[in-house]
Amino acid sequence: MKLIGTFLFLFSSWAIASDHSHDHMDHSDMMHHSHEGHLHEKLVDGEKLIVNPEKFDKFISGLTNAQVAVVSVKGMVCDFCARGIEKTFQKDKRVKKIDVDLGQGKVLVAFDKGIDINFEDIKKKILANGQNATGMQIVSI
Repeated sequence: MKLIGTFLFLFSSWAIASDHSHDHMDHSDMMHHSHEGHLHEKLVDGEKLIVNPEKFDKFISGLTNAQVAVVSVKGMVCDFCARGIEKTFQKDKRVKKIDVDLGQGKVLVAFDKGIDINFEDIKKKILANGQNATGMQIVSI
């Protein structure tokens, strides 16, 4: 009888652990993030929103001889989206500073003034994280 009880306990523990492993995806691989199963209240469309002026002023604080690409992004729905975009741009040695404003649907990317900012390159980096870059403005600092 104890053997059956122990077997049932071990089997139910394994079943519960196995079930939970499907509930949480491994967030170490940002390039393959899926929003399937995530519950989100709204999808932010950065094209319709403006940049938060306080956030922008804080972002450019300390930057000199730079230009900022203000990128409108559609499809960011969670903090994981924002962190994935940040990590992707941080790998680019030309990027001086990066900030993702999830609430406004904007990505701010600072480069030196001499850098040619290519919207297609930025779109590819954002698309690799599962979002769409819909527009870009460049502001010189």
